[in-house]
Amino acid sequence: MNYIDGFIVAVPTASRDTYLAHARAAAQVFKEHGALNVVECWGDDVPEGKLTSFALAVQRKPDETVVFSWITWPSRGARDDGMKAAMDDPRLKAMSMPFDGKRLIYGGFEVILDA
Repeated sequence: MNYIDGFIVAVPTASRDTYLAHARAAAQVFKEHGALNVVECWGDDVPEGKLTSFALAVQRKPDETVVFSWITWPSRGARDDGMKAAMDDPRLKAMSMPFDGKRLIYGGFEVILDA
């Protein structure tokens, strides 16, 4: 089964177009290094929580929007190799992040159901 890298981040709402341009450029690099696809989702109906929520997890500020994204890889091995190659790619290294990377939440996930 495929392998997923998942991400949640708070992005300044006014920087949506800048973020999208960044995401498109990064997606090209990831795909050239083996990713099957890259999905970026702009928060539209993301409820505030009292104990847990996406907003709390990324310490979203009032002028930010939660973004949920993922990269699909063919396998864990392809992800390990592809992610390393992407991180070493000069195009990705030259990009500045249009968000606070310290509040980025990410992780790798083994797909156990794809219905």
